[in-house]
Amino acid sequence: MQSLKNHFLMAMPHLEDSNFAGSLTYLCDYDEKGTMGVIVNKPLELTLDSLFDQLELEGNESPYRNEPVYYGGPTHKDRGFILHEGSSDAWDSSLQVTDDIALTTSMDILQALANGVGPKRFLVCLGCAGWESGQLESELKDNAWLTVEGRSDILFEVEPEQRLTASAGVLGVDLNLMTREAGHG
Repeated sequence: MQSLKNHFLMAMPHLEDSNFAGSLTYLCDYDEKGTMGVIVNKPLELTLDSLFDQLELEGNESPYRNEPVYYGGPTHKDRGFILHEGSSDAWDSSLQVTDDIALTTSMDILQALANGVGPKRFLVCLGCAGWESGQLESELKDNAWLTVEGRSDILFEVEPEQRLTASAGVLGVDLNLMTREAGHG
């Protein structure tokens, strides 16, 4: 199977798992050990300002303080995953997903955001989503998900509640019209 790194994983309407129902996940890592990504369309009732306070991050008046923090998935829910444009070279612990998108988990990027510097386009997620080797492929065969190549405009320019619909639109589909039986012959 081709790599699903830099792909959106769209939950099919019949997916009832409360962690993933209605979700759009951006896949950041995909190899023989498994798959990892962050859910990008479920803002929490938490802003960056509150997160900075909780983490005791001092900073200037950050222009990002009212940005939402997202539910990134059920794994490592107490850990921050910052999906952002740019290079991973500037941060202590990053994974370069594409030439222009990286995932950073180190505190230095949060301190930079608290100071109003750092990447201009980003999503701060608490937690991530992970699948063991072969697990996601099995779920794809069971029609739990649709995939499409990831797009930075959908990640960073589309409102959270519209990201799933926008991703499905890239494929020319309306998820509300799809059933569990789609794709079975």
